[in-house]
Amino acid sequence: MKKVIVIGAGIAGLSAAVYAKRSGFDVTILESHDIAGGHCTSWERKGYLFEGAMHWLTGSSDKEPINKVWRCIGAINDDVKFLYNEPYYEFAHKDTVVNVYRDATRTEKHWIDLSPQDEKHIKLLFKSIRKMSKLIMPVFDLKGVKVTNKIKQPLFTLLLPSLVAVKKMRVMSKKFDQDFVDKFAHDGLRELLRMQLRRNGKCWYFVLALGTAHRGSGGSPEGGSRPFIKRIVDTFEGMGGKIRYKSRVDSVLVENGKAVGVLVGDERIDADAVIVTVDLMAMDHLFETPPRSLWLDEMRTCTKPITCTYISLGIDADLSNYPHNYLIRLKRPLAIAQLTYPFAQASNYAGNPVYSPEGKTAMTIVFPGDTYDFWKEAKENGRYAEEKQKVGDEMVALLVEQLPEIEGKIEVVDVATPLTYERYCASWRGSWMTDAADGMHVRAYPAAVDGLSGVYFAGHRLSPPGGMPVAVRSGRKAVQYLCRDTKTLFVAED
Repeated sequence: MKKVIVIGAGIAGLSAAVYAKRSGFDVTILESHDIAGGHCTSWERKGYLFEGAMHWLTGSSDKEPINKVWRCIGAINDDVKFLYNEPYYEFAHKDTVVNVYRDATRTEKHWIDLSPQDEKHIKLLFKSIRKMSKLIMPVFDLKGVKVTNKIKQPLFTLLLPSLVAVKKMRVMSKKFDQDFVDKFAHDGLRELLRMQLRRNGKCWYFVLALGTAHRGSGGSPEGGSRPFIKRIVDTFEGMGGKIRYKSRVDSVLVENGKAVGVLVGDERIDADAVIVTVDLMAMDHLFETPPRSLWLDEMRTCTKPITCTYISLGIDADLSNYPHNYLIRLKRPLAIAQLTYPFAQASNYAGNPVYSPEGKTAMTIVFPGDTYDFWKEAKENGRYAEEKQKVGDEMVALLVEQLPEIEGKIEVVDVATPLTYERYCASWRGSWMTDAADGMHVRAYPAAVDGLSGVYFAGHRLSPPGGMPVAVRSGRKAVQYLCRDTKTLFVAED
């Protein structure tokens, strides 16, 4: 039985490990952290649980091909309940409530009722959202690999959605920009859309998310990241797979152009193949001679980081009368580094006993933007803790102005920066996705490099903009490369 080392126990690593084990390999995962999950994680502070990733899942619907992949690795099953919060977003603008529902047609009607003079622009936006709802992420089988239950759809049928998605992403990136938003006459609609311009000044992410919700996907598995990851780990270990925690790989050993194992400190671990799920933007330290290829060069040239400052609050008050996804217009902007934020997007977990004790509320607020250099300089100058406290205190003060009933009831303020993500996940510049910026190539990169045998790559960078479904699919793809090269039957989904 051939031995396979998987570096990293995030979504991509766990996916690769399960598929490799299913296909008959002896698999060990080496994880530098003391828990699995990578970016898909949550953390506890004084009785509160703060959700760091599981806000919505592409593939929660069993009508999508990626759903079978999630089920195959054990992440979801028939007993897992999905939460579909409604409304999807709520924005209280002055005396008007602007809602965004999962049903795009319902939202479109609601917005036109609010602002008939904006009907033309509203219809244009929601036409794109409905088109995006039809772009279901395909699952491919690699050419030349022997597969059980081979995907039977014609290749053109599988490729067409991806090609259309690429075109739509590029069109949206140009169409729904600041100029488009400024055309809205209704203050509430205009301000809500301005909040969505936070990623490089485009609304593509908003359109993508609402398209996913409109087709009945994008639910959140009950319990969030922790049980989601535990189910995958249990599946892998139940098959006889092994995970070694606190085992940071220092290098991949390559002899005569072929991987022969890895080094963990002074310990050599021999292997017939190594699957690298370390961020491909930050993996060169693993190799004496870093891998080089045209696709790696292209990926690195196009990659622009999506990072954030993530503020989590534990509040001794029941805020269940507020929506789960609450968009807040701050009375004055929050400043983080060179960026200012006039809005806050809060995830409110009030009433959910998984996240806080009865009568209390866990709340998380994400502020997207590349502030890595600011936090890095603060760390080097000994001001890191001070700057984090300053941002946290200012956020609390702003939130109290919006929700006066929480004054004096904030029990936890936890600030995670891009450096936090870099430290725990070894991610490049602390980023957890790739920005759909101008010039980005929305394509799937290979999982191998010519001239380097026995080394395979997986992770969200392999198909920008990334995210959990890309990561899980990349793990599957890496193992198909492995099976093809070793003439092994790939054991696919049942």
